[in-house]
Amino acid sequence: MKSTVLVLGSGPIRIGQGIEFDYSCVHCVWALRELGYRAIIVNNNPETVSTDFDTGDGLYFEPVTKEDVLDVIAHENPIGVVCQFGGQTAINLAQGLQNAGVKVLGTSPEAIARAEDRGLFDALLEGLGIPRPKGKAVRSLEEAKTVAEEVGYPVLVRPSFVLGGRAMEIVFSPNQLEGFYREAEDANPGQPVLVDKYLLGKEAEVDVISDGEETLVPGIMEHIERAGVHSGDSMAVYPPVSLSEDVQAQMVRSACEIARALGVKGLMNIQFVIAPGPDGKQLAYVLEVNPRASRTVPYLSKVTRIPMVKLATECMMGVKLKDLGYSSGLWTLTPGGEGQVIPESDFASGIPALPKPILYAIKAPVFSFQKLGRVEPSLGPEMKSTGEILGVDNTFEGALYKAMIASGIHFKGDGAVLLTVKPDDKRTAVEIGKKLHANRRHILATPGTAQSLNEAGVPCEVVNKIQLGSPNILDAIMEGRISLMINTPGLNETSESEAARIRRACIETGVPCVTSIDTAEALIRALDVFADPTKAACLRLDEYFAASKA
Repeated sequence: MKSTVLVLGSGPIRIGQGIEFDYSCVHCVWALRELGYRAIIVNNNPETVSTDFDTGDGLYFEPVTKEDVLDVIAHENPIGVVCQFGGQTAINLAQGLQNAGVKVLGTSPEAIARAEDRGLFDALLEGLGIPRPKGKAVRSLEEAKTVAEEVGYPVLVRPSFVLGGRAMEIVFSPNQLEGFYREAEDANPGQPVLVDKYLLGKEAEVDVISDGEETLVPGIMEHIERAGVHSGDSMAVYPPVSLSEDVQAQMVRSACEIARALGVKGLMNIQFVIAPGPDGKQLAYVLEVNPRASRTVPYLSKVTRIPMVKLATECMMGVKLKDLGYSSGLWTLTPGGEGQVIPESDFASGIPALPKPILYAIKAPVFSFQKLGRVEPSLGPEMKSTGEILGVDNTFEGALYKAMIASGIHFKGDGAVLLTVKPDDKRTAVEIGKKLHANRRHILATPGTAQSLNEAGVPCEVVNKIQLGSPNILDAIMEGRISLMINTPGLNETSESEAARIRRACIETGVPCVTSIDTAEALIRALDVFADPTKAACLRLDEYFAASKA
């Protein structure tokens, strides 16, 4: 009789947890069945493949809670439970299940705690000599104020053990901290609130597969938006386009060392921010480690041709990466898509030359603001996207163009482009304005942004803010004069109240609204190169690999 393994799903799809975890659970079940196990599932979402009648050998359509899972375990008596493919919902049950006498397969609950408990994780990184933003876990507002003063504002304040960055905020002052702290505390009662120094830099991430000894890094993903936008709402490009080989080497070394120190068996995701260190050199600071599958696993599996969940499941069940034909290091695609591993030892001893990319793949978020009536569309550390798409091309700009168009960010007709940005973004707005003008786009701008554009020789039409009366920026949107709005949120409460009305008007009239200056810069770069849409080749992934081989 086959031994039974129970796989936990992620429960109902919601912002922060979507079908990417369903993908991981299904591929885990398939891998377990190939290994000769009887694989059963606990999940309660009817709109997912994991709850199809024929996906596993058994389905329990029950809530993914400790009590319900224990009832299933008492009935099925499995040899163990898989928690790492069902997102944060499933991984949060690991310790409670082990305490109840259940074997948790793969990464141990103790290792999960070391990754997710702030004090334990800081001690781990300190021992490994891996840089991280300064900060602490606190349990009161007074403690939070003390930590914020010690590390210096701005700080990132967030509850621990929550989905999709819920109740996370970048805080710039003690008054703002007082107003936000209670919300962060209430988001997960009984758990500490994390207060970290906010580093303004480039974000990047890796997903890794480990057997407890060897660690394979399938690829490095660079975020288009700078730190401060949740990773689920950021565009990400594989392979990186602006990270130095030194920074990429730091990331690979850190990933391998952390996985080995934790004893990871299966999948793990690491978020980094790239910022200057004390000596001015660019350092890859570790923001957080998720000892589970992440939302980028389906995307990275597809473009690297590595069956990530299958390999992770086999490692979880005791198979070694070496026996599967892989070794510790960074996987890179070769012409034809066969791929090779640059050994971890090469990164430890120096900075190996990385091969020229044969394709670029960009993950872009998809939002549902038209269906979510009262949601503020500006991006920040709290996740708001409800899906994602993938753009692939043999050039970075081509992949960008496809990703932008597929996610709904493009010019609406031949109307004007409206620019209204905060002071810190005006220099970038000028460069965007120059490209728009070169492409014969009419530009509208609010007085402050218009002044910067005119001083740089970029012609534009000045449009009033709402408070100055009609005709104003809101009138221009409602009259259909605007084809695209670029608006970056500031800290002034009066201006932001107006800006929120304007962004909502864009959603209601179908005008694409970009709220990150980095996204806007990427969009204009893509449209600048692909003003003629026919220049962006539409090939399947296998055709890219075949073309690169030829």
